[in-house]
Amino acid sequence: MSNRAIVAQPHAGFIESEIAIPEPLPFDLIVRVEAVSLNPVDLKRHEGLTAATILGYDAVGIIRAVGARVTNFKPGERVFYAGTTTRPGSNQAYQAVDARLVAKAPEGFDVAEIAALPLVSLTAWELLFEKMGFVPEANANAGQSLLVINGAGGVGSVLTQLAAWSGLTVLATASPKNHQWLLNHGVSSAIDYHDDLVASVHAAGFDSVDGIAILYSPEPYSLAAGSLIKPFGHVGTIVGPTPNIDLSSIKAKAASLDFEYMFAKSDFDDRIATQGQILAQISQLVGHLNLQSPVTKVYEGLTLDNMTAAATLLEQGHQVGKIVITLPH
Repeated sequence: MSNRAIVAQPHAGFIESEIAIPEPLPFDLIVRVEAVSLNPVDLKRHEGLTAATILGYDAVGIIRAVGARVTNFKPGERVFYAGTTTRPGSNQAYQAVDARLVAKAPEGFDVAEIAALPLVSLTAWELLFEKMGFVPEANANAGQSLLVINGAGGVGSVLTQLAAWSGLTVLATASPKNHQWLLNHGVSSAIDYHDDLVASVHAAGFDSVDGIAILYSPEPYSLAAGSLIKPFGHVGTIVGPTPNIDLSSIKAKAASLDFEYMFAKSDFDDRIATQGQILAQISQLVGHLNLQSPVTKVYEGLTLDNMTAAATLLEQGHQVGKIVITLPH
């Protein structure tokens, strides 16, 4: 039995390779991958590679084998996960992944729908509920408001839904052609990102908001964020700032600036089991129809052509939702 992988090359594209099926470490699962999804982190890691690497940080698949210390999963179960950047990724037919990063997949959904969920769901959940301090329970944050910059991307499409489920009133920016997408994903007020942000939020009936999630480069939004955030509120971002960012207006409100990086836990072996626990909650929300998958584009077959096409589409920077590649076995 072979393990076909799509391998990213330093300063080049991808190659197809046949590699050995991995053996499980004590906490590992060996998963026969059924679908994977692309994320901006794939592009960023590819740009910085110094050695050939199997990328891929979203997967759904069937457990083939379990490690000696795994007690909560068994072969034959369907699971989903984002994994870690410290080990070979999901762009292969069989992957080894730490079981603590994994949850059982929601039942009754297409594998393409499931594959689009893990990384963006973990990012959105950690930013909203671990970093920004909102309560991860249905309607627990009623009466509070959240502004989301770039609400139609992969993370935004899940974050807006989680925020609405938790009771937040959600405002979000996107291009006008994507405003219906926003409204279908938990947003109450859709804002044209071309327009003046402060004026648009005021026009929507809000003098200020309790939280702001910047899912794009934060520099163009820092002054507006400082103007709109309530005193002692939270401004969260998933993109690192440049040295030239002006944070003075955020500081003047004594607001917290929260950074979210989903791989920090596995990079530093810190509370990694919480990611499996979060995905278990995501699975329940999807199963109860409180959360819909952001998949918008599906390629059939983990091939060199499909990976190249998917990466090129993502690189264009205008992707709504998520891109998925399925692996027929």
